[in-house]
Amino acid sequence: MVTLNPYLNFPGNAKEAMEFYHSVFGGELTTSTFAEGGQADDPADADKIMHGQLEAPGGLVLMGADSPSAMGDPGTGGPISISLSGGADDDATLRGYWETLLASGSQIVPLEVAPWGDAFGMCTDRYGVTWLVNIAA
Repeated sequence: MVTLNPYLNFPGNAKEAMEFYHSVFGGELTTSTFAEGGQADDPADADKIMHGQLEAPGGLVLMGADSPSAMGDPGTGGPISISLSGGADDDATLRGYWETLLASGSQIVPLEVAPWGDAFGMCTDRYGVTWLVNIAA
């Protein structure tokens, strides 16, 4: 099943923010840093949050991350992105969404196998909304 979730972008305080949302909504919070994900191209990014996910009671899911130094201030593209994710059974559907969103937009990260094993890509649509697509391996 394909899921659509809000994805918050932070300028370096994602850990603090996600812990706050965890205190508000409860549930389970998982985070990984850019260093843990093998994506710390800039040493200043090593301890920043590459991906945080809060799964709270009632089916609430909130995702968030710090913007890596190379992407600049998240305020320039808006502090909110949208995540589309699913498994291998959803591959064709998710790639169809990706192609349609990208057709009149621009690619940030190509949709290809990421270091964590899933296919992942980021793009901005023609309206300036950033989309993250993740297809679980």
